[in-house]
Amino acid sequence: MTGAAEGRLMAGTPALIRSFDRPVRLLLVNQLTINTGFYMLMPYLAGHLSGTLALPAALVGLILGVRNLSQQGLFLVGGTLADRLGCKPVIVAGCGVRAVAFLMLGVAGSVPALVAASALTGFAGALFNPAVRAYLAREAGERKVEAFAAFNAFGQLGILIGPLVGLLLNGVTFTLVCLTAGVMFAALTVAQVRALPPGTGAGPAGPAGPGVPGAAGAPGTAAGGRAGWREVAADRSLLRFSLAMAGSYALNFQIYLGLPLEVRRVTAGEFGVTLVFVVSGIMTVIGQARVTAWAGRRWGPSRAIVRGLVLMGLAFVPLAVAAPLTATATAPPPAAAQVLLLLPVLGAAVLLSLATMIIYPFEMTTVVALGPEHSVGTRYGLYSTLAGLGVAAGNLLSGWALDLGRSVGLPSLPWLGLAAVGAGCAAAVRALDRSGRLAERPAASPEAASPEAASPEAASLEAASPEGTSPDPPSPGVASPGPPSPGTTPPDATPDAAPAAPGRHPPGPPARASGARLRDAAAGRGRAGRWPGGRRRHAR
Repeated sequence: MTGAAEGRLMAGTPALIRSFDRPVRLLLVNQLTINTGFYMLMPYLAGHLSGTLALPAALVGLILGVRNLSQQGLFLVGGTLADRLGCKPVIVAGCGVRAVAFLMLGVAGSVPALVAASALTGFAGALFNPAVRAYLAREAGERKVEAFAAFNAFGQLGILIGPLVGLLLNGVTFTLVCLTAGVMFAALTVAQVRALPPGTGAGPAGPAGPGVPGAAGAPGTAAGGRAGWREVAADRSLLRFSLAMAGSYALNFQIYLGLPLEVRRVTAGEFGVTLVFVVSGIMTVIGQARVTAWAGRRWGPSRAIVRGLVLMGLAFVPLAVAAPLTATATAPPPAAAQVLLLLPVLGAAVLLSLATMIIYPFEMTTVVALGPEHSVGTRYGLYSTLAGLGVAAGNLLSGWALDLGRSVGLPSLPWLGLAAVGAGCAAAVRALDRSGRLAERPAASPEAASPEAASPEAASLEAASPEGTSPDPPSPGVASPGPPSPGTTPPDATPDAAPAAPGRHPPGPPARASGARLRDAAAGRGRAGRWPGGRRRHAR
């Protein structure tokens, strides 16, 4: 992390937001609105279904499960569409679909209509979640860590605001909650159609401008459908990293499952649940930028992820220690006793939130770094799908462990198991890092396989170029795509090329930006001054 980036992060979240350009700021507002609208409605949906509509518990579970299944199961489709069609149209479509879905939930009275609305709600999330992250990663450029730190802070602010607004509106009627959330998403859809640029980032075709294929929000050139999925599924580094991190999502989800259950067990009330969410949200909103700066300066990306996972596992140790010492409450205890009983739960919430603040920006940046830019959306889709499976499996196993611990008289059992999961995830990511599988990949482009890229004319242009130069204008500041061959002059040894010694490689041009490297690949140049087939490029 550069000194400038660290300075922006240490200045705090408001200053960090002001440092971004308009597209990134709009994406941050997008995330705030999405989470506010979602958490305004979803916590109260089960009560509406079972109370107002008097549906049996099985149907309530079915309707809620359909939403989760349609979202987690279709993340890969949404990410692929973002790569193929461009991020902006997929984001807009997702917000529009969710507006319709929320309005349907407000007026639907039959089970088929409720199931359809729930499925649309999940499908909308599967569309815009990978697309927003891919757009943000491309638009932020070298500032991905900073962008995702701000993104997480805005998302947590929405999680904090949404339930409070929903509580006020639900006091009137649940239909008002749905109508308000639907109108919010409709307004967000219109705002993004009008204000979100097609994208100005560098895509797979090189430096791109607005509307150019490969730009941040513009249509890309990724392999479509099954070919794109095969490319991502064959990426073992991405798959291993995704599986190693899946457990962390199960741990983080305990804020919504294990901690509320423990609060109700020891206090027989709901006040502590609200307190857990408030503490978690405020911590992230206030501290995310500075925590990211500190972790980046002290550890760097991979080590920050590993240490964050260790901390995430340690978050459950206070609960494991306190569980045998606390009895199950049958009535709310006095206020002073409640404070003492809630300390282990609040301690776990604080450590979980801090661990997530450490991990998230570097985790999202790592997903981008593990493959070519033209498949960013597809990779986020696959990553989110595996994370969703991790949450589902974790909820099942942690719920089973909670029941088992109570039945056999070992209340610490589930918390010790969750701590072990954190340690296991940390060990897995550490092993990937030590093996070099988390190293950033060199830029690549599907153009390299095109007929034009391999044409003799492209090679002749390079051969005819002056010694030590390239047809592409140099862009200093980005590393060379690979190390030089033994016995050759490093291509980026000096900013000003000197004449080549007889029988040696000519010095290469200054370090190139990613777009120039992509054009090198399109022109057929191999690494370290070699032509395809292994022949060395000699001075002419």
